[in-house]
Amino acid sequence: MDKVALVLERLVDRVERLMDRVELVLPKALGEPDWQASIAFRYKKRSGSSGHGVLEPVRHVAPLRLSDLVEIEPQKEKIVKNTLHFVQGRGANNVLLTGARGTGKSSLIKACLNEFSHLGLRLIEVDKDDLIDLPDLIDVVSGRPEYFMIFCDDLSFEDGEPGYKALKSILDGTVAATTPNVLIYATSNRRHLLPEYMKENLSYAPSEDGEIHPGEGVEEKISLSERFGLWVSFYPFAQDEYLSVVHQWLVALKVDVSDFESIKPHALLWALERGSRSGRVAYQFAKDYSAQF
Repeated sequence: MDKVALVLERLVDRVERLMDRVELVLPKALGEPDWQASIAFRYKKRSGSSGHGVLEPVRHVAPLRLSDLVEIEPQKEKIVKNTLHFVQGRGANNVLLTGARGTGKSSLIKACLNEFSHLGLRLIEVDKDDLIDLPDLIDVVSGRPEYFMIFCDDLSFEDGEPGYKALKSILDGTVAATTPNVLIYATSNRRHLLPEYMKENLSYAPSEDGEIHPGEGVEEKISLSERFGLWVSFYPFAQDEYLSVVHQWLVALKVDVSDFESIKPHALLWALERGSRSGRVAYQFAKDYSAQF
């Protein structure tokens, strides 16, 4: 019996050591950050990691306010209304902001965060490569009293990327649905988030009775963007709109604009050299111009 007991003891010891090794490689549950450290957080994974990442507080949140953003009033109205309903616990939609680069898509989301953070609004930025961890992120925040915007900036996918299906499932059609305190806010230069090719139109073909059958490839690409309840489109600025934004940023940067007519040619040349009239270009000009005084 002593010999049998000794063998069993050694076997148990080997099993315990094996379990310790297994636990080291198994993914650990996603931990919670210090929620009081910031109003914005970033989900980050270590390079090559197969487990969960970490939620890190953003120490320096961009101090944008809604009043800083001009010439996008219709878009601002829609986003503000949806976000206000969200933090009030009323019906609100996931949001897709699409359109021209530099026109204020990301800035508008950041401004909303600052506007409604006192009502419990929080932001978690997630890279598209990490969207497969969305269900775990939602589990972490589902019991919190705050309201979380899961923010995906400059979102676009190539065919076959895993984050595409993960986001599609969370937006609609999964058993593990999002909770009332979570919404997805995404920006993209592509309206349908995936590249589209001319050859895909060839899959539209009439049947014998004249009915048109859309190609499955095209339908799949449209299906993700359709799952966002609110679409907000942004457009390139006209010259007057661009100059209005320049004026606003110069005022914000404490530049004397009493002789704005003399500043206009410099602002227009700045835009011409960059091939774009956008809010981003206007802000860059204003920063450069203000540094001269």
